[in-house]
Parts: sequence; C-alpha cells; structure tokens
Amino acid sequence: MTEGGAEQETAAAGDGASDEVSEEAAELRERVLDGNVPRHVAVIMDGNGRWAAERDLPRWEGHRRGMETVRQMVKASLAVGLEHLTLYAFSEENWQRPEPEVAALMELLQEYVASEKEELRDQGVRVQVFGDLERLSESATRAVEELQGATREGEELQLNLAISYGSRTEIVQAAQRLAELAVLEAVRPEEITEERFEEELYTAGWPDPDLLIRTSGERRLSNFLLWQIAYAELHVSEVLWPSFGRADFYEALLDFQSRDRRFGKVQA
Repeated sequence: MTEGGAEQETAAAGDGASDEVSEEAAELRERVLDGNVPRHVAVIMDGNGRWAAERDLPRWEGHRRGMETVRQMVKASLAVGLEHLTLYAFSEENWQRPEPEVAALMELLQEYVASEKEELRDQGVRVQVFGDLERLSESATRAVEELQGATREGEELQLNLAISYGSRTEIVQAAQRLAELAVLEAVRPEEITEERFEEELYTAGWPDPDLLIRTSGERRLSNFLLWQIAYAELHVSEVLWPSFGRADFYEALLDFQSRDRRFGKVQA
C-alpha cells in the first residue's frame, strides 16, 4: 500500500457518510493489511430505495446518500491497496424503472462527476465506465467521457462503474463478435478459448474479481459479471448500501481472507 493510502485512511470516513475514521474501522483495516488483500473487489450496491423508505424520503435521496458511500469505499480501497473496485451502478434492467427515477439517477451521475472527478484524479484513481453506454443521454455521456478523461493517468486504483450493464448481453455480444470473425475466417473455432473469449468482454485485461459483495441481504447475482465471478468468493451484508461503512467493507475483506480458496482442487 502507498503512503498516500495510509494518509487517506487516517483522514477519511469510518462509517456511512461520516468524515472521520472510527476506531473500529481503523482496527479492522490493520487486520486486513496483515492478510492477503484481494486484487479485485466487485460490489452490488443494493438497498438505496429501502434506506429512503425507512426514513420516509423519496427514493432518489437514497441514491444520493449511496453516492457518498461510493466515495467512502474508494477511500477504503485505496487505504488497503486494492487494485480494482467494480461497482454495479445501473443495470440494464434498471431502465424499466419509472422515468422520473431514471432521470434522477442520470442527474446524480452527472453530479458525481462534477463533485468527485478532481479528488479522484488527485487520489490516483482511474475510472473506467462499462456497459451499453449508447443508451445514456447526451449529457450523461459527456459526464462519463469527462470523468474517464480527467482520471486517465491514475495508477493507485482502477474504479470500474457498470452503467446500463447486463452480463448476459455482454456474453451474447462477445459470442456474436467471435461468430462474425469466424465467418470472415479471421478466427478458427478451435482458437476460441476461454482466454480469447475474455478478450471480447468489457473487462478484457482486468483480473477477475476475487470477492463479490452484495449489500441489503439479498442473495442473488442480478445479471452482474456472470462470466467474471466464476471463482469469486461471495459475501452478503445485511446492511443497506447508504449505511454501508468502512467497518462493513473491511469485515467483508476479513471474511474473504478466512476462506480456503482451492479452485476445484483438494488441499495438499
């Protein structure tokens, strides 16, 4: 972990939207650093709507508070030297939500870019956005391009945001591209290995997630990174995403460190 990551941990939030690190989170972080820190953590950020409903607030307020949690998870990831943090921000299926909610989510995306891009750049975070981005509005597309451009030099952490993303569509599109190449005789069927197939995915060149976290207690994958999480460890937290703090994140990493990862083999 870099010196900058340690400084960010001291100055940053410990729980929820707080801007002070809690003693519990600091202690858990030290325990995480004593073990095998995963290279890549993916998160299904769930529970924004329920968080708002429990407080008699409109759903978009839950999404706004969830945006603050994203900020804190980036800092927590930097503090333990994570290489990749991938967040499920907006699914392909989310387009079916009421139009006002979708519009609010797109506005929040633009707000996130405006408020966070400079800090992300200064922290050494490189942002990559993936999914069916052609469905985004012109203003949202500009915001995505602005965020990626502003952070393209980041080397401390790669933050991957899945927006308008569906894993089945990603896999089908990869198969279609390889089929087109086969018709053109640019690739032979026997050359289509797992490695070659992965080159056609949005995540080409990234390490597969070591750990998948889902908040709010739901126990399903929701069409997220189905190919990439084949051997990921799963951690389900009962905490709703807007309340998910550093201590919760570090607890998930400690849970990962307690697993015996055999990848189908038997222990010698």
